[in-house]
Amino acid sequence: MIQVVITGIGLISALGESLEESWHNLIAGHSAIKLHQPFPQLKPYPLAMIGAQPAGLKILTQLVVSSALKDAGLVPPLPDCGVVIGSSRSYQGLWEEMVRNMGVHGEETNEAYNSSYPTPHTPYPTPFLHHWLETLPHMNAIAAARQIGACGVVLAPMAACSTGIWAIAQAAHLIQTGQCQRVIAGAVEAPITPLTLTGFQQMGALATTGAYPFDVHREGLVLGEGGAVFVLESLELAKQRQAKIYGQILGFGLTNDAGYVVAPDSEGKSAIAAIKQCLRRSQLTPNDIDYIHAHGTATQLNDRIESLIIQQLFSLNVAVSSTKGSTGHTLGASGALGTAFSLVALNKQISPPCIGLKEPEFDLNFVREIRETVIRHVLCLSFGFGGQNTVLALKTWV
Repeated sequence: MIQVVITGIGLISALGESLEESWHNLIAGHSAIKLHQPFPQLKPYPLAMIGAQPAGLKILTQLVVSSALKDAGLVPPLPDCGVVIGSSRSYQGLWEEMVRNMGVHGEETNEAYNSSYPTPHTPYPTPFLHHWLETLPHMNAIAAARQIGACGVVLAPMAACSTGIWAIAQAAHLIQTGQCQRVIAGAVEAPITPLTLTGFQQMGALATTGAYPFDVHREGLVLGEGGAVFVLESLELAKQRQAKIYGQILGFGLTNDAGYVVAPDSEGKSAIAAIKQCLRRSQLTPNDIDYIHAHGTATQLNDRIESLIIQQLFSLNVAVSSTKGSTGHTLGASGALGTAFSLVALNKQISPPCIGLKEPEFDLNFVREIRETVIRHVLCLSFGFGGQNTVLALKTWV
């Protein structure tokens, strides 16, 4: 089997506009969650926003892709590079903005969609209707391919909150099967829109004060903005160009509950199957795992079922934390952010803290403060609406 390694990371979050800044603020115990009212027609909500206004997907993707390439020491064009970049909301914010303006003005208004964005904080522009094809769900991945001059395979996974890990798994599979030697992969999310906020509010899933994963007093999820993109390469290619290596992707697991749209299986059967599938592919046992980056949304059902799954499969020694109390829940991008933080944890041998957790409801080895320890193998978990279960196994590189 071809070995797959990660040689570059680009990340932006409400915690910071780079991987380094976000990690520094994470291990310092900071949370980017604050009360915001980005839409006057809606009440204020706790949100993890990058700027004062909702961010745009286009510029976020451009930034993380550029950062990942720079980190990997690569310069476009990269015609043979595969692209797998997903998003659970994609350009939904632009569509909502376009409809609102059409409703008010009765015709196309404002600046063209192709205008340049000076910062990631710029509000959504309103596209002219003849640019609407540029806002279809898969076009963000196509735009990334254009940005780097990639002429090979382009995939745009959309699997709710499991999108990020699914994208990385698809990219790893392309390399393992010899279809590509290099793939840029990850997920980006700009989810703060009136429809998304209203939908989660009607479900009763939104928190009112903050995100408290696995806590007795958890209230629900807090939406956050951000994205993470990785350069994946075959070990042979990485060694050939003497690239730095963050870690190795050992395996992944992908399953579906085939049950309820908004609730996980009460026994977590398919999620357990995904973890076992990932461990088997990675040639690992549960005792080999040193740290689990949990999905940890701070919703009642997810945290309870996820805790039961971890308790059933792993010993109490394995360290567990979720970073959503710090970054907010970036939906489709959350697994990608979790993977990035896990890779830094592997390199620095530090388990990141579960910000927002004060009084644990579950008997697990939660990381309440940063913990310096030996970390060789990490599991990243993501569970999405619709019963999407994704698991990724990472190994330290020495």
